[in-house]
Amino acid sequence: MNQRIWLSSPHLSGNEMKYIDDAFQKNWITSIGDNINGFEEDLKTYLGNNHQVIALNSCTSALHLALVMLDVNKDDEVICQSMTFSASANPIVYQGAKPIFIDSEPETWNICPIALEKAIKDRIVKGKIPKAIITVHLYGMPYKIDEVHAVADKYNIPIIEDAAEALGSSYKGKKVGTFGHFGTISFNGNKIITTSGGGVLVCQTQEDKDKTVFLATQARDNAPHYQHSNIGYNYRMSNIVAGIGRGQMEVLNHRVKARRAMHEFYLEVFNEIEGVTVFTEPSSDFYSNHWLSAILIDEKITGKTREELRLAFLEDYIESRPLWKPMHLQPIFADSPYYGGNVAEELFEKGLCLPSGSNLTDVDRLRIKAVIDKTF
Repeated sequence: MNQRIWLSSPHLSGNEMKYIDDAFQKNWITSIGDNINGFEEDLKTYLGNNHQVIALNSCTSALHLALVMLDVNKDDEVICQSMTFSASANPIVYQGAKPIFIDSEPETWNICPIALEKAIKDRIVKGKIPKAIITVHLYGMPYKIDEVHAVADKYNIPIIEDAAEALGSSYKGKKVGTFGHFGTISFNGNKIITTSGGGVLVCQTQEDKDKTVFLATQARDNAPHYQHSNIGYNYRMSNIVAGIGRGQMEVLNHRVKARRAMHEFYLEVFNEIEGVTVFTEPSSDFYSNHWLSAILIDEKITGKTREELRLAFLEDYIESRPLWKPMHLQPIFADSPYYGGNVAEELFEKGLCLPSGSNLTDVDRLRIKAVIDKTF
């Protein structure tokens, strides 16, 4: 039996234990310590533009706190890209707010600026100005930042960037996660670097950082006893987990390079297979980390469906996965408003994510190519 090839498995650097051991030696194993400070500083330096970074226990927590910081409350409306993982939308419901879903555009597979403006205009006619917009850099691909932010600025609606999948990606030379009022990044086990589980919130000012840390540590007032004037959350990252992150930051550029090399591999493999399109940057303004390489399969041309290729991979113990099922098609959001056409639906029907890990070997690539060649 062949060894399983995963879609995107953790890839450790070997230096993580140095930072973890330091946390144990100093007995700083909770939510304060040198690793948290160091990890935040490493990310701040990497992202540039003097943004502030708050290390948290998940990217979902970061999205939730961003909504709290923007004063999103019960019955407010928040616009969200439909083509995404449910964690982008769930925090809207945590706040008792209403998600408004938007279709994708076909070049970046991200939020369509035309459908976005139509939605905003219609919500205003219906008596509600959306409180925030959650944009997503899908699979590491930056969305059309200039066009989307022009719409948001026109109506004075703050943007929360869900850059969970996009650490290392940039638009016109600027790192994603730093364009919005807030940005969020994930360090889940399958991400480009990992802390096993965790995330960060990126914000623009020290004041926002201080308030976010206050909320993330149970909102304890400045008093000798335990006093609380605000609802708080237990969302801070632990010093041990942050130690893993510090070790991973040392190899981030290598991991981005390896993921992009996998994308180049797929471009070459599918170059002569008519009817298969590899998801790639629409212009030189976009720089994707290619966290996951993905393809679209036109059954009318290839005679094959994405499900046939997925099952062929599975037979050889190779993991692949359909694209995210759009949120407006999910049972939990069946009653939520949706604006746009059927771009996201067609992407879901035709799209497949392929093994993309930075730890894949030449032998792994030969196995992947053999299944593709046999299928087509």
